[in-house]
Amino acid sequence: MLFIYPPAAKVSEPPAGIARLAGALRHHGVTTKSVDMSLEGFMYLFDKESTADDRWSTRALSRKARNLELLTTMAGYGHIDRYRNAVLDINRVLKVASEGCGAVASLANYKSEALSPVKSEDLLKAARNPEENAYFPYFEARFKELEQECGGLTTVGISMNYLNQALTTFAIIGHLKAAYPHVRIVLGGGLVTSWMRMPSWNNPFADLVDDMIAGEGEHPLLRLFGKEPTEKHYLPDYDDFKELPYLAPGFVLPFCAAGGCWWRKCTFCPERAEQNPYTPVATATAVAHLNTLVETLNPALVHIVDNSVGPAFLKKLFATGFNTPWYAFARVTPHLTDEAFCRDLKASGCRMLKLGIESGDASVLSDMNKGVPPEMVSRALATLRKVGITTYVYLLFGTPTETETAARKTLDFVADHHEAIGFLNLSVFNLPYFAPEAKTLNTSTFYDGDLSLYSEFNHPLGWNRSLIRHFLEKEFKKHPHIAPIVHRDPPVFNSNHAAFF
Repeated sequence: MLFIYPPAAKVSEPPAGIARLAGALRHHGVTTKSVDMSLEGFMYLFDKESTADDRWSTRALSRKARNLELLTTMAGYGHIDRYRNAVLDINRVLKVASEGCGAVASLANYKSEALSPVKSEDLLKAARNPEENAYFPYFEARFKELEQECGGLTTVGISMNYLNQALTTFAIIGHLKAAYPHVRIVLGGGLVTSWMRMPSWNNPFADLVDDMIAGEGEHPLLRLFGKEPTEKHYLPDYDDFKELPYLAPGFVLPFCAAGGCWWRKCTFCPERAEQNPYTPVATATAVAHLNTLVETLNPALVHIVDNSVGPAFLKKLFATGFNTPWYAFARVTPHLTDEAFCRDLKASGCRMLKLGIESGDASVLSDMNKGVPPEMVSRALATLRKVGITTYVYLLFGTPTETETAARKTLDFVADHHEAIGFLNLSVFNLPYFAPEAKTLNTSTFYDGDLSLYSEFNHPLGWNRSLIRHFLEKEFKKHPHIAPIVHRDPPVFNSNHAAFF
């Protein structure tokens, strides 16, 4: 089984999903190889001989080696402006390298001038004309190497998690169907799961893809190879990734202790709209797996990729004496207001917690069914600051019951707590197309395409996107207590690199 992770996704750490799949198959004796084509594709474009006639591009091309060194050693993480210049210059190099293909490649995206990743007809066009993709010379040659290395290609599994990967994924699929027509193609990943759980889903890719898998893929893949699963969850296998030159100052180990969200009550949540189940690994098993991986791989940082890491897992982690730098997304719960609990967090290596606070207005939080009042958030922020854990705070503007007045309460809340907030992620609300609550709103097309997951809507209180963006750019981001927080957010990589600062 050949696993592929296609361009373009952030190249700071290996793909956790493929490592889980490889672990399950290898446990049952199935030979596998995993290839991070997102990283390899980045290196192909980055190393490509290019010329430029503008000052910025010329400078970026001349500094390639230095900028790459800055992102792969701690030397680049001591000063945000030096880091920012390196990231933007590397993006410029990728832009220059992809010119002439009718597309723009970057560290975290691939945009076509003519094709949309939310239109199935455009994805089919990408498959019919793979040579038009900027990465084509790379993956055409790479599959020839892999055919020799693997003794032939029989089954190729592709993990597609983001829209940023869709156009290149289908270019790869189209090339495989043309050059290796006997190959069985299996397509899965987060984006595929979202598509397949749309009520209107009617597979437009049946002629290209042999199998599509929604949700966790370990058991379906094992059965595809005639193996009956003997365990619910298997130890992930990172052997094919551990020596790769990811853009981080050390190996970052992504680890999943649970699929889905253990809260699953927030209104307008995509997890609820897609009816994704919560599938935790047994706590003792998850902690044992993590300790085994850390002992084997000696990572510089662990990224727990759960939608929200659970308190039970954390308590078990403390009990084992875990002490490796890590960060994760967590719900604000009473645990985070408990100084003793937070000191245990810090002692276990916790560098940073990502917190979905969403709003500083109590009524908005109540309407969202967050289950977290601003007072609890305030105490949690203060406690985490006291013990020395950085926070990466996520805010969401424009939910259907938010008003401009409520948004200003969020501004005031952030300003009042600015010393306890390390980083900010500011988002404008996107309405999940199939969320039950969408039926109560006046909706319209957000992205024109049959694979679009979101709808536009007329805000019932008049707090529309243009007003929100103006507020964020002209007021929120310019507040003297908030502007420094916004400025220190690592561009492109955001939370993936924030823990290194």
